[in-house]
Amino acid sequence: MPSAAWPALIATARGALWRGVEGEVERLAPGALATRLAEATPLICHARDTALRLGLSDLAGLDVLELFAFVRPARFCVPTPVGLARALELAEPQTPEQALETLQIAAQTLLDELEDMGALVSADTREIARAMARGGWSWGEAVLAAWGLSPGAGSGGRPRPGAGLDIWRSLPEWEEPPPPTPPGSQPIEPRDARLRLGQLVAAGPGLAEARPSQGDFASAVTHAFQPREEEDRPHVVLVEAGTGVGKTLGYVAPASLWAERNGAPVWIATYTRNLQRQIDGELDRLFRDSAEKRRRVVIRKGRENYLCLLNYQEAAGRVALTPNNAIGLGLLARWALASRDGDMMGGDLPAWLLDLVGRGRIAGLADRRGECIYSACEHYRKCFVERTVRRAREADIVIANHALVMVQAAMGGLDDATRPTRYVFDEGHHLFDAADGAFGAHLSGVETADLRRWILGAEGRRGSRARGLERRVVDLLGDDAEAVAALRKLLNLAQALPGGGWAERVGDGTTSGPVETFLALVRQQVLARAAGEEQGFGRECDIRPLAPGVGEAATELAAALQAMLAPVRQLRQALRQRLESRADSLDTGQRNRIEGIDRSLANRCERTLEAWIAMLRGLAADADPAFVDWFALERIDGRDADVGMYRHYLDPAEPFVNAVIRPSHGAVVTSASLRDSLGVPAAANDQAPGDAAGWAAAEARTGLRHLEVPAVRAAMASPFDYVAHTRVLAVRDVARDDAEQVAAAYRELFLAAEGGALGLFTAIGRLRGVHRRIAPALEAAAIPLYAQHVGGMDAATLVDVFRAEERSCLLGTDAVRDGVNVPGRSLRLIVFDRVPWPRPDILHRARKTAWRALGGGASSYDDMLARLRLKQAYGRLVRRADDRGVFVMLDSRLPTRLAGAFPPGVAIERVGLADAVAQVRAFLGEG
Repeated sequence: MPSAAWPALIATARGALWRGVEGEVERLAPGALATRLAEATPLICHARDTALRLGLSDLAGLDVLELFAFVRPARFCVPTPVGLARALELAEPQTPEQALETLQIAAQTLLDELEDMGALVSADTREIARAMARGGWSWGEAVLAAWGLSPGAGSGGRPRPGAGLDIWRSLPEWEEPPPPTPPGSQPIEPRDARLRLGQLVAAGPGLAEARPSQGDFASAVTHAFQPREEEDRPHVVLVEAGTGVGKTLGYVAPASLWAERNGAPVWIATYTRNLQRQIDGELDRLFRDSAEKRRRVVIRKGRENYLCLLNYQEAAGRVALTPNNAIGLGLLARWALASRDGDMMGGDLPAWLLDLVGRGRIAGLADRRGECIYSACEHYRKCFVERTVRRAREADIVIANHALVMVQAAMGGLDDATRPTRYVFDEGHHLFDAADGAFGAHLSGVETADLRRWILGAEGRRGSRARGLERRVVDLLGDDAEAVAALRKLLNLAQALPGGGWAERVGDGTTSGPVETFLALVRQQVLARAAGEEQGFGRECDIRPLAPGVGEAATELAAALQAMLAPVRQLRQALRQRLESRADSLDTGQRNRIEGIDRSLANRCERTLEAWIAMLRGLAADADPAFVDWFALERIDGRDADVGMYRHYLDPAEPFVNAVIRPSHGAVVTSASLRDSLGVPAAANDQAPGDAAGWAAAEARTGLRHLEVPAVRAAMASPFDYVAHTRVLAVRDVARDDAEQVAAAYRELFLAAEGGALGLFTAIGRLRGVHRRIAPALEAAAIPLYAQHVGGMDAATLVDVFRAEERSCLLGTDAVRDGVNVPGRSLRLIVFDRVPWPRPDILHRARKTAWRALGGGASSYDDMLARLRLKQAYGRLVRRADDRGVFVMLDSRLPTRLAGAFPPGVAIERVGLADAVAQVRAFLGEG
């Protein structure tokens, strides 16, 4: 390669690696690196991650990822030199030295691409580049030079503030669709579903595998697409389908047919974003034309996921005060003009761009606190959220997450009043946890301060975009004196909620108002009664018996919150009355705005206050058996982060069924790991007593046991030969509390597998310790090692990197396993540091006791949860018929009763570490 325009820098396990403009490569010590950085600005790939891995607080460089995001907005790229090479169709680097050269070639390639655009570059793009250059963008001069432009104003003179960032001027407006018609009741027959399935399989990019069980799956779920005979008695199918059955196309076939024949959408809900993307990709088979697919398939998320144009405009207007903010806003502007739907969290905005621009900064550009002013916003007709809501009404398939579906159903709709009649819940094993989050109530410092901010706004804080309730609603009240008085009363009463600095006041006893007084006493009770050390989770205690003063403070606080509730209800009544009295004069936008603010008042304020009041009044009575209540103090780095009273349903699956399943006409709940085999492996359709107990566990965890009409059960075994293609090893001679032994075990196992390994940990501290100890050895063997909680990449980005680089290894917490869908050799080894027992907190204790009361054994609840976690992790090893993999548990305490986590015939071999290493090397070497 000829001399490069810039040097390049990457971080390795052994420190900084530098390539000069003439091609010389050096490994630099910290002092030498500081000197070199003072002399030259290098090319880097992911500035934040590079800085953290090199131990630097800041790193000024030319980030090639920023250039990629500008040149190719809304396009996917794995944020590594290998990822850049693939995206730009360059030779992939095999060594760190080659990775440095790749950065230099990639930078020049992207600049050449800009130059080739030439006269075709839009005025918007030129002005965005100028704005970023004026903000000090390190690429600004080079980008403008590629087009022969200068950083100044395009037409001479001084540029106006925010020039180039006013993207709302270029976005198209949405049009209001006609009111949706009621859905039809045409049934879907099994033969029709099989025919549609065959068409979908044949429409793929390659010849798909024949899967008889996939046809059985499609036939089974058609029961959920039959007409309902009685109100609140939906047709529900609970179907466990092993990995490889082809669940996605199996339910898309009947769902798409039902939507076409009945003129209404089917909502498909998942737990992970990764599966949402997978389903979206599979739907390319159904809609080959991209424009048609855009009309008929919509991904719905909560408002907090989308770019708010009004927030963006206000941020752009302050660029004159903070010019460097134009860099991040400019990259977002390029993305927004090319985006499919404006989804910043898991959509077509690269996750790594959030890290580069700043997650907090980007999150602040979304409507995260229900502050939307709807049609009063000048960007209402261009709003990404409003556009998506309207598209979803006319779509055939709507893809969403579990939480959105639950909250929308429970609250009567978040962004409109429409409710689906047919659902498919994939990743059904997560429904219990999703419901636990959706239906819980937290009376804490953070939550009460957040409500104050929602009502009062920023309260004079400079730079904050928070819009208070008065700004959102006062013009809608008109000359209604009583409603205006209610608004003033609510604004005045909201002053009793915690303001800035509440945590310090609660901690030192200088409290202000009834909320802080109550929280201070809660904190005192927690500190007095919490058992054991914090262990990174904060502290908690039982509520009863109440410590002195807590009951009295709760009574006073309940009265204060009750006083706030009255004007909230008055405001809602005034808004509803306005809808009725002016029905003949309100246009659609005004009606939508009034309805939206009414829903916000109900969901964000009225229901929250009602829940808190019920919790406080419950302290004076016996405990409600339907709920689990506790006090907790959350800490981060030794500092109080939150304190409060917490209430969760003992069985959160019951309100899920009541709010979502029972009012629907039909629903499918599916997963590869629904049943618990109770420690005895059973064939997929075995009807032995143990199998009946497994189904009972599945119905308990999904809430379907609460239905009057039982769900139809179906099971399809995986077509994969797990006995031949996998091994399960339990290492018996590694001391799990010896950090050096555990790290050595990970090192040798990863080396034996030659990469493609996922290490799962039950504690972040142990993860970091293992990474620190094994990274140099793996790097010396040309095996890249990535880790959660170590560098500057989020978990989703790390999984993308791990999937793309076949020899890489990834360390993560147990929760990472849910986002890992990596077919092929990129994942061939999974190593657990310890048995993934559930966290033994107060909530778990209550549920464990309730499970035992239903007939479970002393440890059956813990065993079930651990088995399901192991089952889910093991299931990641084989995603295709030719995959091979080894599952290793380094905890010698793995009980034999957990063996049911693995398929029939797959035995747990208890071996020493040396034998485990040899088996991994030999078994994976055969593939």
